[in-house]
Amino acid sequence: MKIFVDSANLDEIEDALKRGFPAGVTTNPSIMSKEKRTDFGLHIRQIIELLQRYECAIPLSVEVFSLEPREMVRQALEFREQFGDYPGLNIKVPIGWNELAVIRELKKQGMRVNCTCCMSLNQAVMAAGAGADFVSLFYGRIRDIGYDAFSVVQRTHQVFREGGISSEIIVGSIRHIHDVNDALLAGANIVTVPPKFFPQLVSHPKTDEAVNQFIDDFRNWQEH
Repeated sequence: MKIFVDSANLDEIEDALKRGFPAGVTTNPSIMSKEKRTDFGLHIRQIIELLQRYECAIPLSVEVFSLEPREMVRQALEFREQFGDYPGLNIKVPIGWNELAVIRELKKQGMRVNCTCCMSLNQAVMAAGAGADFVSLFYGRIRDIGYDAFSVVQRTHQVFREGGISSEIIVGSIRHIHDVNDALLAGANIVTVPPKFFPQLVSHPKTDEAVNQFIDDFRNWQEH
């Protein structure tokens, strides 16, 4: 069970890396669009330099930004040329009929693939069958359409385990901190989390109460 950082913000990624827990970083075109406009390749290179500075040889997902399969392959090859010196590079490709052929081609080219935007068990199975190393299920968006996201993740985990499917399940589209707990309990291998939730994941009012009591008790003991 691993936590990925769902961000392209250099400060957010570094704040997480300083604390040692990230097992990966995921980006997408929408996440990138929230950053100050700059050269795309330069920004990804800066993320890689951060990972190297903190000696974190962890997966980094970079997503294609086209709807045309041949262009997806071209972009992926360009990403490999630009960033292929980083061993943790993964190419994100959305699920879809034509996109399955893209996944297969990228795997033939020796690239690691994260199939994203999966909303159902059947999509996850198809992505894994095409060769995706990771399949990303969108927890919040699944819930948006009225389905039980917990059950979707749980059943995908069960089918993968029983079928001997080696693809790892990433759960994204995290909206609340309890989504993280639920996704892990449902069998996700990885949860990719927006950085705003990280401080909440280690906070609890009773923890604050206990720590403050320990300090107060010790201070009183010293003073008397």
